[in-house]
Amino acid sequence: MLRVPVIAPDKTPLMPTKCSRARRWIKEGKAIGKFNDLGQFYVQLIEQPSDNKTQPITIGIDPGKLFSGIGVQSSHFSLWKAHLELPFKRVRERMDNRRLMRRSRRGRRINGKISFESRAHRQKRFSNRRQGKLSPSIKANRQLELRVVSELSKIYPITDIYFEYVKADVDLTSGRKKARAGKGFSAVMVGQKWMLEQLKQFGDVHTRLGWQTSNLRKHLGLEKSKDKAKRSPESHANDGITLACFRFLDYREFHTHNSRGHDWIGKVQLTPSPFAVVKRPPISRRQLHLMLPSKGGIRRKYGGTTTDFDLRKGDLVNSPKGIGYVSGQTKKQISVSDANWKRLGQIAVSKVTLIKRSNGLIVTA
Repeated sequence: MLRVPVIAPDKTPLMPTKCSRARRWIKEGKAIGKFNDLGQFYVQLIEQPSDNKTQPITIGIDPGKLFSGIGVQSSHFSLWKAHLELPFKRVRERMDNRRLMRRSRRGRRINGKISFESRAHRQKRFSNRRQGKLSPSIKANRQLELRVVSELSKIYPITDIYFEYVKADVDLTSGRKKARAGKGFSAVMVGQKWMLEQLKQFGDVHTRLGWQTSNLRKHLGLEKSKDKAKRSPESHANDGITLACFRFLDYREFHTHNSRGHDWIGKVQLTPSPFAVVKRPPISRRQLHLMLPSKGGIRRKYGGTTTDFDLRKGDLVNSPKGIGYVSGQTKKQISVSDANWKRLGQIAVSKVTLIKRSNGLIVTA
């Protein structure tokens, strides 16, 4: 029941095909097998197909704060599911650290014992009082979702995108965000507005509310896990598939000679599909120096994606400790970590073999 994505020689996405047909095309020299950045196998035809007609294929996005779910669905097949681990906490923590480092540098540079007019203050470079500013942590979340949608649009003829919309407002008494209908401002609303504008480049964008997703998920018989962090389709990916099914199902009113009411109109088939867990490698970006000085007040440089060898952080490599990702270095060794960024060991460069260059994503089944 699994389907293999197909693209034309000019990289135009075509309708997915059966696995047996894809194997036959490769064996007969009619197509070439490839992998995209999400680890999906697809075939590229060598000659232009006789028919390039396509059917509707939709993407459903269930956005969240720490995790998101994405599903790809056609009227007859579920094509792909994904559980996204978002970088919200990591980005927010590093923004806080950056603020502390900036203030500490300012405190070391400016002499507070002299009058304010004589201090070495610099003029502001730009105004940071913009309205509708998108916070870095929320922007990083939405950018990861956009990256996945972009990769999917390269191998599937996407027609529609369904996005679960949250009406978030700010409780002025407590300062906390809460989900309710209203016209108040919040960072969540700004992030959703920005995301919907970005998604328009990939297809027609539609929004659905959480209660609508819940009703359709129950109608389809899909399970929902209470453990949000669980790496399974039941946590968030099933909601992504449910949102994608709105293209083929609609809740409408009906009348008959002896009854009336509302029911789901349309038809869609749910089938087994590949499932993946997607996240970004937690690489420390380049900083001016460490937060704490060493002996003698010396602060060495910290972070960055490059190494002193022909490897970059995030590269997939083979080592005596197993297959992993480059996560750091010493003077003569490379640090190799697994998909959870737990270090497997520090290994000599001569014993490490490059498998694939870093594409900014870690994808596991």
